[in-house]
Amino acid sequence: MDIGALWKSLGAVNSKALADRVTALPGSAWREFDFRQRAYDVHHDTQSIVLVFCDETWPHVTVSKQSGWDHLADFAVPLMHDIIARNYPPGGTILRAMVAKLVAGGRIKPHIDSLESFRAGHRIHIPLTSNDGVRFTIDGRPCPMQVGEAIEINNQKVHSVMNTGSDDRLSFIFDYVAPEA
Repeated sequence: MDIGALWKSLGAVNSKALADRVTALPGSAWREFDFRQRAYDVHHDTQSIVLVFCDETWPHVTVSKQSGWDHLADFAVPLMHDIIARNYPPGGTILRAMVAKLVAGGRIKPHIDSLESFRAGHRIHIPLTSNDGVRFTIDGRPCPMQVGEAIEINNQKVHSVMNTGSDDRLSFIFDYVAPEA
């Protein structure tokens, strides 16, 4: 969604329980849903644990629970509901929710999220882990992504991520469409 800025802070969040749960999961959890990596070249260096995902029959999308729901819903749903309650009108729909891993040394090439649902939805990032080698940019400008803070990004601007550090970067990402959309 074009939010009229490159990004905006949605405030502090307590994401530690979710981060702890994600890091305790077996490696196989990262391979249960690889649609994003197969469908979009920009996600070549990523892995995902997907809780919910939507088809692209906009505006009549179907949102379905994925394998990550059983792993993470108890930790992720309260976090999403807290952020929504503090920042957006209630009664909307969460179209996508996932933990995305950008592997050490990996990158997400510059791109714009071009599907119709991305134009209508708020894209929220909650960094769970990071390192000094992670650089998230929007429209060529560094976007501050700090563990413990939720950020809405303008996904209608060119954005990219690189991880030159020696540790993987984990971010919880969800898309929320307000009821009027």
